[in-house]
Amino acid sequence: MKPPPGPRKYWSRRCIAQWLVSRLSEDVPTIVGIDHSFSFPLRYFEVHHLEPYWPSFLDDFHHHWPTDATDMYVDFIRDGLYGNGDARGGNSRWRRLAEERAGAKSVFHFDVPGSAAKSTHAGLPWLRFIRQHLGARVHFWPFDGWEIPHGKSALVEIYPSLWSKSYPREERTRDQQDAYAAASWLQDVDRDGTIAGYLKPHLLPGEYGIAQVEGWILGVK
Repeated sequence: MKPPPGPRKYWSRRCIAQWLVSRLSEDVPTIVGIDHSFSFPLRYFEVHHLEPYWPSFLDDFHHHWPTDATDMYVDFIRDGLYGNGDARGGNSRWRRLAEERAGAKSVFHFDVPGSAAKSTHAGLPWLRFIRQHLGARVHFWPFDGWEIPHGKSALVEIYPSLWSKSYPREERTRDQQDAYAAASWLQDVDRDGTIAGYLKPHLLPGEYGIAQVEGWILGVK
């Protein structure tokens, strides 16, 4: 899909969010993989005395990190020029259960190769935007439950590194390959029915509650 007509060469997060709201309003069950974290480690909630409830987390984060504002950048808030990021910071040693299982970096590990810290801080307000516009029409996994109701669209967190090498790269750039591999994998496991096994990862009984606060990466068992 090419970006909407305009001066930008690439898609903006705003345009993607608006496009998703439009597409997911259609009566076509769709699964959307987003390559950034949907929430933060439980330690973040404890340190900042936050209710371990994902919708409240999104509101609180947006209040301090309004990265969906026009012409806003994550670094503007990190540098103290806007918002109040210092009041909602984290430690690069804090990792979610899913990140530990996948070998992924912390959502607070900025300025290093392969980090999703900046994309997470930029993207969280847009998850809130989509949820506000679509409400119960879309299932945010696993926060709304581990099973996706029949006929409902869903947004899931993905980690393309799990699959990028499983599909021939051909002439795609690295980013294009990540997107292609993620979409192909989602299509494959949906078609052969194995996606159901990935929607309920192997966790200890007490870890399911933690993962519904921290989120989970689809494909990590």
